[in-house]
Amino acid sequence: MQEKRTDRFRRRLLPVCAAMALAFAVPATALAQAWPNRPVKILVGFPPGGVADIMARSMAPLMSETLGQPVVVESRAGANGNVAADAVAKSPADGYTLAMTSTGIESVNPFLFSKMPFDPAKDLAPVAAAGRIQLFLTARPGLPASDVESFVRYAKAHPGKLSFGSAGSGSTPHLVGELFKQSAGIYAVHVPYRGAAPALQDLLASQIDFFFDPGISFANVRAGKLKMLAVASGQRSPLFPDVPTLAERGYKNMDYDTWFGLFAPAATPPEVRQRLNEAVNKALANEGLRSRFRDVGGEATPMTAEAFKGIARKETVVFSQLIKDRDIQAD
Repeated sequence: MQEKRTDRFRRRLLPVCAAMALAFAVPATALAQAWPNRPVKILVGFPPGGVADIMARSMAPLMSETLGQPVVVESRAGANGNVAADAVAKSPADGYTLAMTSTGIESVNPFLFSKMPFDPAKDLAPVAAAGRIQLFLTARPGLPASDVESFVRYAKAHPGKLSFGSAGSGSTPHLVGELFKQSAGIYAVHVPYRGAAPALQDLLASQIDFFFDPGISFANVRAGKLKMLAVASGQRSPLFPDVPTLAERGYKNMDYDTWFGLFAPAATPPEVRQRLNEAVNKALANEGLRSRFRDVGGEATPMTAEAFKGIARKETVVFSQLIKDRDIQAD
């Protein structure tokens, strides 16, 4: 008798449980179906006028056409991208607030900062890659070197006399500079700046000797005010086809570009993240946008969110060890 009553109770309970499960599932499904019904905001983690800002503002109107809602770009620069990423990590996971930052948010910052206000691996989800920026080994005009080989010879003959600038401690130009020092067997003093633009100004004024330029010195190179010696990428730049890669000159493991893309709060529904990925990739196929990226030494890189995540994983292996070995700390 007891078993029959238990059986009847279970049969009555099953529809209730199913209804409850459906009730919990509906909000997420409804969100994905209704999304977007208001503007989408992109918080850029680096200064206005920089490459990340240019990429975001080039993508926004094209994404807006696809999504049917305004896409607004706002600067939240600071702490190597942490300020924008932290704001997004703590935003509602509804697809309306995104961070435009570099893969360094995951591959560099957790090892660079003694305390992080959020956990990039747990609190953020990659949405889409925007593009990669090649880094160019660029030197002051008065430096007695016309190519990488003579540059390295000069550096070895004057140990500790050279200095190089970067957009800040832990920035990709800084880390690639450290990797180059390691690969070439040279020593140079690192001078961190708050952004690449002030580093460029000091290079032009010969206050520093070289830096790994993220695409802002082209006009000065063409005008003969600076020397471009090599590119730290897997391929030559179409803008400067005569400039060799460091790998061509025998320097191993020097294929590192700066990668930028969009991130969302980790709990954002997969359907929403997929629609964002599709909107970004469609924007990146636009020839006008691709030309704008090329103007700053970049390349539009449409891909899946999983592929973008894989780039950060690859960087983490190299950069985490480099930061530890060189005792690199945040400014």
